[in-house]
Amino acid sequence: MPYVDRVLQQGESVRHIARISWITYLPGLFLWAVAGVLAGILPIEPALHFFVLTVAAIVFIIGTILLARAWFYRVTTEIAVTDRRIIYKRGFIRRYTVEMHMDKVESVDVDQSIFGRMLDYGDVIIHGTGMGLEPLPHVDHPLELRNHITAV
Repeated sequence: MPYVDRVLQQGESVRHIARISWITYLPGLFLWAVAGVLAGILPIEPALHFFVLTVAAIVFIIGTILLARAWFYRVTTEIAVTDRRIIYKRGFIRRYTVEMHMDKVESVDVDQSIFGRMLDYGDVIIHGTGMGLEPLPHVDHPLELRNHITAV
């Protein structure tokens, strides 16, 4: 059962669920590609052949660790907009949660790079009264999330 479903108050309903973008997988996928290129250009000389193959295996393992970490981050992060508040939760064993009531939201900023605009991801920064800033990094479809937060 998702965290958001467990913390809903009586009469409260979820308006929008946001996710972390798939872009978090790119560093691991890049290292997998580098490992594939290294494995594809193996030299004929036995000493160099073994060295390049070892480097490719190490790069592949590091890429696998980065992919697993990105998957875990993506799966254990929840972002929800209800009719009363915004709920942000990340973590599995050590949990970090932020909840902000809708009447405390002053403004919502969306920060997107050029690639973020092309791939539809970005950082959403929520300005609340008396709370400062709460950034939500690497959100998929950030403008849609902003629209659900600022909708009356």
